[in-house]
Formats: sequence, structure tokens, C-alpha cells
Amino acid sequence: MDLDDYDFALPQECIAQQPIAVRDASKLLVVDREAQEPAASLRHSTFNRLSDWLEPNDLLVVNATRVEPARLRGLRDTGGAVEALLLSPLPDADAASPLPVRYRAMLKISGKLRTGIAMCFGPEAGALPAEVISLGERGEVILGFEAGADPYAVGEPPLPPYIRRPDSSEAEEDRERYQTIYARVPGAIAAPTAGLHFSENLFAELEARGIRRTEVVLHVGAGTFRPLDEASLSTGKLHSERFELSPETAAAIAQTREREGRVVAVGTTSARVLEASAKDARLVTAGAGETDIFIRPGSKFGVVDALITNFHQPRSSLLLLVAAFAGREQILSAYNEAIANDYRFYSYGDAMLIL
Repeated sequence: MDLDDYDFALPQECIAQQPIAVRDASKLLVVDREAQEPAASLRHSTFNRLSDWLEPNDLLVVNATRVEPARLRGLRDTGGAVEALLLSPLPDADAASPLPVRYRAMLKISGKLRTGIAMCFGPEAGALPAEVISLGERGEVILGFEAGADPYAVGEPPLPPYIRRPDSSEAEEDRERYQTIYARVPGAIAAPTAGLHFSENLFAELEARGIRRTEVVLHVGAGTFRPLDEASLSTGKLHSERFELSPETAAAIAQTREREGRVVAVGTTSARVLEASAKDARLVTAGAGETDIFIRPGSKFGVVDALITNFHQPRSSLLLLVAAFAGREQILSAYNEAIANDYRFYSYGDAMLIL
């Protein structure tokens, strides 16, 4: 596979920096995979008209992960600025340790990373002391905090690097808007962005039409933003992320098959859970664990019938997933159409429905 085949030019102004004022007012580009003519395969709509494109007995599968306020800002003991992204909590160290609360993290500092670097996070000096306990792979570190510390209490939403925030003044709006309205299970460091478009009114309208909803959980990790490397392309494995698919969700999918409805994955994260859990007869197996499934052109879909997704970065694993679902030429054509019609791209951007 040549990643150059999944590259495209995106004007900087297409990258959404702010959420749209009303969640479900975003644009929706509908892609029909069965259309005979390319010109007939694309339709422009808005997300609040999603029910126009779905049918009774269709099942939406959303990702109920909740984004942690995992970005911390502070100062080193030398006075220099430091920024941390908390990846996941670890079991506490021995109670005798002065810094027993441990987290996997990535640090942005000036100078070389080393053990023993001391820092403080939070709006007030000394609010949350921390220290680099050890160094890991790919720039990761283990941070230690004092007993009883809650680093998330001084954290901000971990927005992706292409959303620019010169300071933390907009963090409160992001705290609400960089979160789906159904977020329930804490653990993600990035939002499942296809779900950001849903409102309570839209869910009520969909339910009234007989379009049901169920959930999975996939805690989106830092690997979402890492460039694809040769190791992933050669092994066919991605970064590993924790997931859960309940017996209730497995039963809802089985019922959808009986009623001849479609399984509509809300986002690439939901699609990864469903396909990682696929079994015969287009059903799924309930379970929990970690998945490193890499869905790319050539992959076969065993569960997902339709996909709601945002517009993704060039050469990314997310773009490869949607290209696997709809075909490379059709997706790149849709992206060109979106650019020509001033669609907003990436996390706070507009949406696509692939049927």
C-alpha cells in the first residue's frame, strides 16, 4: 500500500477551529456506494435531517466513551513552561513513595527528557506537584503525583494539535463541546467526533421514526493522532485501545438483523469495535479487552452496513478505514466535493454519511 494514494491538498481555512453554534446544524455529505454514476453518488444535506436518509429498524451504534480533561499546563522547577497529556492512570506505587499516584503521559518541555524533572500544574503555583519517574517508548513518561492527587481536576480538554488555542481561555466551551451528549464512560483522550453532531432533539426525532440506538465503548488513545508508520503497514496492526461491547448491544444487533435493518456505525471508533467483535451471520460477540484492528483498503466489513464519520486527515488510519468502506476513488471524490463546497474538516468539522 502506498500512502501517497491517500493524500490530498486541504486548504488551511477548511480546518474547523471552533464548534458550530448548534450541534446538529453541521453539513452532511451523503455518499451512496450503490449509485451507478459518480455524479449521483453525492448528496448535500444537514445533520439535523439525518432521519431523511435512514429507515425504520436501522440501528445507530454510538461510542459512549467520555473524554478526560487530560491536558495539564504548568511550570518546571526551572521556571520554564511544561505541558502534559495524561494517557492513562497506572496502579499506585508503594504508599511509602512520596509520589505514589502514577500516570502514563507525554510531556512538551524545552530541553531533554530525563527522570527527576520536577514541575507543578494548575492555575496556582504549587497546585499540583509532579515528577518524571521513568522514561518509556515513543516519548512517553511515567509521571508521579502526591497521594490523593487528582490531576484531572486541573486539566483541560485534550484538543488535537490542529485546533489552535493560544491560551486556556476557551477551555470551558471545549469542555462541553468536545464531548458527545451521551458520553458516559471516562477514559478517552480524544472525542469520537462523529457523535458530536447529535442533539437530544435529533435523537427524539430518530426514535419517533423507529431508528434505534445502542452503544459500545472504545477509549480513544494517543495513537489516533500518530502518523502511520511502516510497522503498522507491514504488520496490519494499529495502536491498541480498550473497548467494551455489552450483551445488550450484541442482542440489539441480532434483533436488527431479524428486522432487516441496517447497522449504522457512528464514527470510525464504533466501526472498529464492531468489526473487531464480528462473528458469523453479520452478528457480534459481546466482550471487553483491547483491539489493535487496522481496517484498510482490502479489509472486509462483517457487521457495519452504513457509516457516519467526519472528514479526516490525509494519509491517516481513519481515512484508510473510510476508503476501505466506500472505495478510494469515491472517498477522494467526496473529499474534493466537500472542499469545493466549504465543508469544515476534522474534529469540529462537518459530517459524512456513507450508505
